Amino acid sequence: MSGFSARFGASRAGFASHRMNLVIQSPRPLAADHVKPLVALARGHQAQPIDAHALRIDGADPAQRADVDAYCSTHALDYAFVRPGLGWRDFGLVAMDMDSTLITIECIDEIADFCGLKAEVSAITEAAMRGEIKNFNESLVARVSLLEGLDAGALEHVYAERLKLSPGAETMLRAAQAAGLRTLLVSGGFTFFTERLKTRLNLDFTCANTLEVVNGKLTGKVVGEIVNASVKARTVRETCEKLGIPTSHAIVLGDGSNDLEMMAEAGLSIAFRAKPVVREAADVAFNHVGLDGLLRLM
Repeated sequence: MSGFSARFGASRAGFASHRMNLVIQSPRPLAADHVKPLVALARGHQAQPIDAHALRIDGADPAQRADVDAYCSTHALDYAFVRPGLGWRDFGLVAMDMDSTLITIECIDEIADFCGLKAEVSAITEAAMRGEIKNFNESLVARVSLLEGLDAGALEHVYAERLKLSPGAETMLRAAQAAGLRTLLVSGGFTFFTERLKTRLNLDFTCANTLEVVNGKLTGKVVGEIVNASVKARTVRETCEKLGIPTSHAIVLGDGSNDLEMMAEAGLSIAFRAKPVVREAADVAFNHVGLDGLLRLM
């Protein structure tokens, strides 16, 4: 059972009988036709609109998750069972992965495109994120080695021309920061990008890998400790300790298998447009809405 499940009463494996709120979200205006069948499926008491894209069903039965999941999957909706009264005040940190979570791209794949090797590197990246490659360190070393000799200016091209924030990223971060939460960007990607995003988005903490550059060229090596799954989890723990809060007061967002360990540390874990293994393990999965879907859970 994850931190959120233990603290707020929901579990993917089995649910307590007490009632929860069920938040339904859509990337498009939510059709009224969904209200009646969802209330019935959730065995809820009543539905309350949150905004044009979301509603909350009070008194939902979390044991109905399988039926709700099937309905939402069919209709491209996202859902989350949450404790009544859940709010920003329950948390002190929002931690997030970078590639394919805070941003829409995998930076290493785009860098490799400048070597004509995007397909090869992307295949390794995808396998690693699905959890098919168990040793993240080896997969990263193999991918970075293919970048040897590339002009370091390619990194700036990727940042300026290809890096886009995920939908709802800025709205989510502004809301979290306004509520007093601190922010951590922890990535198996590269400091070249995390440090620029830290400045751009006013983030508090970052942790990522450093690409070695000599005479303006990538050497194909990473400097220092590789930020793998265990390092990500340790960084979340250490950041919470620095802030004087338990890890149950952290929200963690990720998409790949190397995010699972840090998500397991969290009070609330969110899989964002994630691989199946991550969606299954997370407390909440956003498959359709943006990162600002987090606001509707509070």
